[in-house]
Formats: sequence, structure tokens, C-alpha cells
Amino acid sequence: MKLENALSQMTQKGTNTTLVQKRLKALSIGLAVLEQLWNQKPHSYTPDDCAEARNVIIGLTPSVESSYAKSKEGSPQRTLLERRLRALELAVQALTDS
Repeated sequence: MKLENALSQMTQKGTNTTLVQKRLKALSIGLAVLEQLWNQKPHSYTPDDCAEARNVIIGLTPSVESSYAKSKEGSPQRTLLERRLRALELAVQALTDS
């Protein structure tokens, strides 16, 4: 995952990793909630954890939308960004309903 690689590189350089860690945790929580919804796989996150993750993911969405708007029609990058946006939308929806 892109954030995991960024975290690893930042840690090696001694850079502040708070934001990346927060985003990675939010995406992990979003995935866990989706897995619970789709596959009945339990998770141990609290409602507060889910609410915080939802807010972080909502905050990520504009940057992905911006990259999507700049991407070339029909490019693999655009397809990836479409899928990423859909995943973020689904995670926000699941976190809202949880």
C-alpha cells in the first residue's frame, strides 16, 4: 500500500510520521468495517475510532479527486483513482452506518 511505503521511508529518514500513521489507521479501520459488512468478519474498533476514521477518510477524498481531475482519460492512473475514490466512498458510508 502506498501509505505503508511512505511510512517506512519516513521512519527511516526520521521524519514526523503522525499524519501518515493517522491516515493508515483510518484506512485500516475503514477496511475492517467493510469486511464486517460484507463478510461478517468482526472487528474491535469503537464507535469513536470509526467516527475519527470517517473524518480522516473524508479529509483524504479531495486530494484523490484533484489527482483524478488531472489524470488522462483512459489511463491506468485514472482507473486506479476511480477505484480508490469508490473505495473511499464505500468506507465513509460503512463508517457512517456503523
